[in-house]
Amino acid sequence: MKLHQLPLFLLGLLFGMCALAQSTPQPNAQVMLQASDAVRNPDKPFGVTVTLIEYRGGKQTDTSTLGSYAKSDARSGQFRTLIRFVAPARDEGKLMLKNGNDFWFYDPASRASVRLSPQQRLMGQASNGDVVTVNLAKDYQAKIGLEEEIADGNRQMRRSTRLDLSASSPEASYNRIELWVDSANNQPLKARFFSESERLLKTVYYRRYQPQLGKERPTEMVIIDGLDPKWVTVMRYSDFVYRDVPEVWLQRDYLPNFKPE
Repeated sequence: MKLHQLPLFLLGLLFGMCALAQSTPQPNAQVMLQASDAVRNPDKPFGVTVTLIEYRGGKQTDTSTLGSYAKSDARSGQFRTLIRFVAPARDEGKLMLKNGNDFWFYDPASRASVRLSPQQRLMGQASNGDVVTVNLAKDYQAKIGLEEEIADGNRQMRRSTRLDLSASSPEASYNRIELWVDSANNQPLKARFFSESERLLKTVYYRRYQPQLGKERPTEMVIIDGLDPKWVTVMRYSDFVYRDVPEVWLQRDYLPNFKPE
């Protein structure tokens, strides 16, 4: 049957469905990524304690405690972060600073600052780039991938949207990321991180959501090695607090003079 031979009510229904499909807003990947960033990161300068625990074959092999102080840069919108090593005792007083493209490590024993790569491992599967605060939307361009049911970090099935992220900034720690966010509230659930050669580096689950600084935020990340799933690093976040982060703390030349308040 030709289009002009269809009954009028069917033509009206057909054109109405087409108009509805055209008017239904499609999800904006970059907006979803920004919303996911806002779930992970407070909107004011803040401090948080980060505890890293490494497991191999289910047995704990190492642990470390860090104090993190983060502040957004007014020009770039990206966070600058000062990391203070708290434990174990052999690392106490060491510092790591991310400011723009620069990563610096300071050892009070030598009073020297050494440039680092964000991809360098700090402990287990946690790299330097993993422990600093990052707005992914500033370093990556997002596209909508699949909508699917996935198991989250607590093994609960969640309706999710996969965002395919490609690096768009020299500050990006990874070449490509697949990020699954809850389709209803943009909470990050799971991510896979890839190298430039497309090798899977790690899989991360964001879990243990708790009210922190005015929003439900993940307080634990489970990082699984891309080759050896029995090599796992857990990052736990506690003691969230809004606090002043002086500009001088975020300068490399000030690191020898830093003293926590």
